[in-house]
Amino acid sequence: MHNDTYMPTLESERLVLRRITKDDVDDMFAYACDPNVSRFTTWDSHRTLEDTLKYINVVLTKYENNEPTDWGIVDKQYGKFIGTVGFVYVNSNHSRAEIGYALSKKYWEQGIMTEAVREIIRYGFQELALNRIEARAEVPNIGSWRVMEKVNMKFEGILRQHLFAKGAFHDLKLYSILADDYKALFAPSST
Repeated sequence: MHNDTYMPTLESERLVLRRITKDDVDDMFAYACDPNVSRFTTWDSHRTLEDTLKYINVVLTKYENNEPTDWGIVDKQYGKFIGTVGFVYVNSNHSRAEIGYALSKKYWEQGIMTEAVREIIRYGFQELALNRIEARAEVPNIGSWRVMEKVNMKFEGILRQHLFAKGAFHDLKLYSILADDYKALFAPSST
């Protein structure tokens, strides 16, 4: 059986971040088939429910093996599955992780992903005792790197032709937040 302590259900003001299940296939397909959502991802738009189910099965295997992967993002108000957020990798030796995310276009520009990423950062520093959390986005993916800026990640530079996806090399903007940055943001004020 899986270890719930590794990827527990998390909650923020408007969202529940929980393990993805096969029951989420229809809601996930509804946004994963949208070329706007997959435009800057390494994956192609899902063409069939089978594509979505294959992805969910990969995630379920990662849960079973206690490997880093995605949480499902659920809108509390409607109980609807609207996206994913999680760790692309966690490097225990260096206390470092990378965050990745995808969100239904209907929920863009509402601060939803900022709220979800902020909760994952909290979890990474407080529960996993990470020292560094980073995220990367293709240079033209303004929405993604705006999320990174809103959660107080610092821009570190451009990784030139760092990613090969969909037949081309892509430059990526690299952002990070350190445990010390996080503590400084949430430390009680001395004034």
